[in-house]
Amino acid sequence: MGLKMNLPTIALFLLLAAASAAGANINIRKYGAQVNSDITPALTKAWKDACQTPGTNTVVIPKGTYRLGAVQFMGPCKGHIELQVRGILLAPGDRGYFKSGSWVNFQRIDGFTLSGGGTFDAKGKHVWGKRSCSGIRYCGDLPISLRFDFITNGLIKDITSLDSKQFHINLLGCKNVTFQNVNVIAPDHSPNTDGIHIGRSTGIKIIDTKIATGDDCISLGDGSENILIKGVTCGPGHGISVGSLGKYKNEAPVVGVNVVNCTFINTQNGVRIKTWPNSFAGTASDMRFENLLMKNVSTSMLIDQLYCPWNQCKAQIPSKVKISNISFKNIRGTASTKDVIKLLCSKSFPCQDVKVTDIDIRYSGRDGPATFQCVNIKPTTSGRLLHS
Repeated sequence: MGLKMNLPTIALFLLLAAASAAGANINIRKYGAQVNSDITPALTKAWKDACQTPGTNTVVIPKGTYRLGAVQFMGPCKGHIELQVRGILLAPGDRGYFKSGSWVNFQRIDGFTLSGGGTFDAKGKHVWGKRSCSGIRYCGDLPISLRFDFITNGLIKDITSLDSKQFHINLLGCKNVTFQNVNVIAPDHSPNTDGIHIGRSTGIKIIDTKIATGDDCISLGDGSENILIKGVTCGPGHGISVGSLGKYKNEAPVVGVNVVNCTFINTQNGVRIKTWPNSFAGTASDMRFENLLMKNVSTSMLIDQLYCPWNQCKAQIPSKVKISNISFKNIRGTASTKDVIKLLCSKSFPCQDVKVTDIDIRYSGRDGPATFQCVNIKPTTSGRLLHS
């Protein structure tokens, strides 16, 4: 015999179901968090409760300044979860505090939003001047500010990453994640402070974002697939980079990268692809760099298969990374050096199917006109090339 419900009962049932789907807003002050105090225990408990509650749940950090220790936000969760940061979060300044390689780490979540207009202040100035992190040395033991590991269907919007100790933002194993209206801020002398680094991830979008830092604004490691970078303003910094590739065995291909409608201001590079000499085998293909504006950029377009920082490689042995199907189109602006275009490909595996179309870059230095340098490559060119 079927279950019979009258109209009031059905209405109540639907109301309860809607309430369950809607979830709840969880303010961390209900867990004892106070302004100008350490909110790590309160935020951790609020996250766990929200994660285990069905429906769409939002953890809210209200306006104010708070201290936050190293923390991991783990999934999977029972519904979509949002962390809304409206205030300013301060990291510990002492590098010895961090043991896991990150400050704030989000892991294994399907359906996630980070928003709120707030700021993650990593207090990187406390370590940049230390002897082990000055000059050209790599500071790999310093924490990444925001780490996203194995996130699916994510949105990170309206937040600021300030003065990271190492990378600002790192993605690993992510799928269908969008960054929109994100601000990344650090001075140009801050070492190894890549803005957003992507590795082994697919379907990543970075849209309408401003990045000013001391290293690559955006860097794409191996396994980056179907990446859209659109409306990004980069500078100061080292530009938007694919690589470096080929340093490690069994690196996954980089394929399907679109960098469009971006602006570069006072950067070392505009867009570049970099691979190590004497490398392991790898591939980088199907990339489009289009409608880009350069303002006082050293080298606007660079393929560097001789990438060898600190001279810690055998530069005379060609790279084994194969680069193909690359398009540079409608790139304009001004240069700070005459080396506007440098396409330096591998002797063993010359770059294939590279197109250069409508490049209008002005250089007014005394050491001569802008140059277009090609090594081990025969690009297809059309339209204007440099500014005459």
